[in-house]
Amino acid sequence: MTTETGGRVPLAILMDYDSTICLTAISDQIMIEDSVRPGWKEIDDAYVEGRMGSRENLEAFMPLLPPDPAPLYATAEKQPHDPTFAPYVAKARAAGVALEVVSDGFGFYVGHNLERLGVEGMAIATSRMSWPGGQPRIAFPFGHPACFVCGTCKRERVLAYQARGFHVAFVGDGLTDRYAAAHADTVIAKDDLVGVCEAAGIAYVPWRTFADVGAWLDDVLAAPGRLAPPKDRPYICGPEVWGPGATVPPAGSIDNGPVPPTRGRGEPAV
Repeated sequence: MTTETGGRVPLAILMDYDSTICLTAISDQIMIEDSVRPGWKEIDDAYVEGRMGSRENLEAFMPLLPPDPAPLYATAEKQPHDPTFAPYVAKARAAGVALEVVSDGFGFYVGHNLERLGVEGMAIATSRMSWPGGQPRIAFPFGHPACFVCGTCKRERVLAYQARGFHVAFVGDGLTDRYAAAHADTVIAKDDLVGVCEAAGIAYVPWRTFADVGAWLDDVLAAPGRLAPPKDRPYICGPEVWGPGATVPPAGSIDNGPVPPTRGRGEPAV
């Protein structure tokens, strides 16, 4: 879908992974099955209750993981995935849609599992884990340089594609998707993300499987003028709103009301 062919607005679809492409939250399953010492649930509760950002949450999990990654890969490999995902990817690629998986979990399993599904060459933005000397470590190559709330800054991935002129659709399910949803041009939401969108007044397309996302894409392809050109949206998170160096989102930050736009299209880096 390019502006050179039929005047269509180019489309990028960014997709969460845990509980979206995969039908479970793999990072949670790993903590449930593979923790070598107690405490993971208390750490996770702190994140869900807003007392900890996802980056701090993931870092706090590291001392609880085993020194050998093999059982973690085994847990990740046995998780069920949406069987309609691979056909949807084939359809989107055939239509020239830009696709990227954006994940705020442990990340090491995403590319591995996608290849097991028969999906190769997918762009992936996620954390990076390593085990130097048998000590689990996590890094955040797609984190924001001045805001440390999230491990992977999904907002910046949305802005990066918008800066290139794409209409950005975001597909997700949960709390780690809230900031991407607030800045995307189209939101495709299920489960907890539906409640986030409704509380914040964000319009969304409901879905259950990627067959539904594929049906939405069919409608878009059938009506080239359906997608509006991307436009600037007010920041609702990040250093522009919270100041630099934040590690915890302010209470109620997603529904406190918009902040006047301060950004230009050329700022985010791909």
